Amino acid sequence: MNGTTKPTAIVLTGDGINCGDETSFALQLAGFDAHITHASELLKDAGRLKSAQLLAIPGGFSFGDEIASGKVMAIKLQAAMEKALVEFVDEGKLLIGICNGFQVLVQMGLLPESKKEGVRLASLSKNSGRKFINRWVQQSVDIKVACPWLEGLTDFDLPIRHGEGKLTPGKDLEETVKSQAALRYATDVNGSFDRISGLTNTKGNVFGLMPHPEAFVRWTQHPSWTHLPSIPDKPPPGLRVFQNAYSMVTK
Repeated sequence: MNGTTKPTAIVLTGDGINCGDETSFALQLAGFDAHITHASELLKDAGRLKSAQLLAIPGGFSFGDEIASGKVMAIKLQAAMEKALVEFVDEGKLLIGICNGFQVLVQMGLLPESKKEGVRLASLSKNSGRKFINRWVQQSVDIKVACPWLEGLTDFDLPIRHGEGKLTPGKDLEETVKSQAALRYATDVNGSFDRISGLTNTKGNVFGLMPHPEAFVRWTQHPSWTHLPSIPDKPPPGLRVFQNAYSMVTK
């Protein structure tokens, strides 16, 4: 890309997705030309992906979480554009799924990454406490797992808002899932296996996580920001995730 053209990001909306505006704003802050696109438009014309460097599936409650969280959206995406999505990822372009978007990626078998296309290796089921969780939680980056989305980050806070975030690997797949676990809760929050809150693929261009980085792109969004002696001069962790994405497509 030349120095004057911003990389294009497609941000899905519609059908119950409700974090599109925040995700688009975060991508714009990071330097992307973000386009909020209704899911029906992309399903009709998967060729839109060819001009994009990043696809974001934001949080929300797609199709009211019928059957299981993210299941219906995953079925629709697979039916209409599975080949286009696989090509998008194989080309090294970026795909991020946040909360409900992560649930969609897991339902599609894109995360955890499988050697066999479309095979699901894990599930995101109801939290161990059987309750919806809405609070800020400390995250911990696993430096042993290469994930350029998290470059320069170690331990940081992000909000979570979900009822089905408990990651459970399939039988005898625990080590495979661990090898893709880029992000964990610092403490057990919802019963998720190995406290995993985010996964990445081998290339590092696909990233799915239950916490919401788009909700922490300004320091004043943190509930304890008034206790800071001063506003830090570095970007908040959530914004850093999207800035890292920008670096990945412009380097």
